[in-house]
Amino acid sequence: MCTLALGAAAQELGPVTNFPLPRYVSMKATEANVRRGPSLSHRIDWVFVRRDMPLRIVAEHGHWRRVQDRDGLGGWVHYSLLSGTRTVIVEEDMMAIFRKPDPQTPVVARLELGVVARLGKCDATWCRINAGGYKGWAPKTSLWGVAPSEIRE
Repeated sequence: MCTLALGAAAQELGPVTNFPLPRYVSMKATEANVRRGPSLSHRIDWVFVRRDMPLRIVAEHGHWRRVQDRDGLGGWVHYSLLSGTRTVIVEEDMMAIFRKPDPQTPVVARLELGVVARLGKCDATWCRINAGGYKGWAPKTSLWGVAPSEIRE
């Protein structure tokens, strides 16, 4: 379950799904053609090739979703290539994940920049993540794929 913290601005809802925009999803497929527009007749600009990579949906049109990666690059991808499973990308090299959401607790592991992790619970400043068999808490500011005001239970 995901909620926005009190005081967050009202979000726009997608015209197709009625889900909030922008929102985060992940790649279900190992490859996804990224197109200039929302149809098979539009040119393929590039191909995303990383399963579980987090993406931000910023627009919807029929069965197509306009997505962006962490660098702001993107285009239109067919919805069947996306998953509601939430993942994040580590934005800090050798980022420590802690046993509890407190930097005074033991470090469970250190993750390299660019590691993709499964996203669990999040409070205002920490998120529980799972990567490479390690589970722990990371500062939300060191992750891409979760909104700053997002609370996950």
